[in-house]
Amino acid sequence: MTLTIDRKEDLQFRVMKNANWKKPVYETNGLNVWYGTSHALKNIDLTINDKEVTAIIGPSGCGKSTYLKTLNRMVEIAGEVTISGHITFMGNNILDKAMPVELLRSKVGMVFQKPNPFPKSIYENVAFGPKIHGIRNKAMLDTIVEDSLRKAALWDEVKDRLHKSAYGLSGGQQQRLCIARCLAIDPEVILMDEPTSALDPASTHKVEELISSIKNDVTIAIVTHNMQQAARISDRTAFFLNGEIVECNRTSMLFGSPSDQRTDDYINGRFG
Repeated sequence: MTLTIDRKEDLQFRVMKNANWKKPVYETNGLNVWYGTSHALKNIDLTINDKEVTAIIGPSGCGKSTYLKTLNRMVEIAGEVTISGHITFMGNNILDKAMPVELLRSKVGMVFQKPNPFPKSIYENVAFGPKIHGIRNKAMLDTIVEDSLRKAALWDEVKDRLHKSAYGLSGGQQQRLCIARCLAIDPEVILMDEPTSALDPASTHKVEELISSIKNDVTIAIVTHNMQQAARISDRTAFFLNGEIVECNRTSMLFGSPSDQRTDDYINGRFG
């Protein structure tokens, strides 16, 4: 006798029983990226789950940032780039020519290594994205700006100078402003490429606190050289080496009991 389970309630029950199950937001299968003849990413299989922080660690030149930039197709800006394999975002193939890159980037924000506020006021930096998407109502924009700055733990520091240049902020404040700018478009995902590497320890701590505070609202993928940072803030960690994934696991497992000797050597400072 063949038993077929296709009732919705049965599926829900099985999902609820597995407390560790998370909905995939990004699924990467057999991803290869070449810069000219240089093979930067090799057969990458990786899932980024909803409302989690996924850290990507590894030595310089291992493909971490290249991988992150494939997720919003910014890698294509580099010029002679060849991509093969599959990347799905919320079930949609982002490498399909029919997928508008503008639509993808409206759902996927990005924060870079060095803060890059626009040469505008603090207010206009945050309001920029909503205006691009057609919001012109002043009261609505005011609400979005305040809410985004509050989520970025910046409102109390800047509420009295919203119409002054963003360049007047400290480096850490500018980076939190860039995160607020991402949050203003209500993204599904924020990609962070070493967002604290240019910051002092106090500013780094504030950004880490911010990441922890927003992860229940948005999915985050973060590239970091700082393994202590990955251990502090991420739910899952992927270790890249020479363009390949060595392993990916729950962060506590990867740092506490890595399954590959190369991971153990890297996280214990034997190379990299």
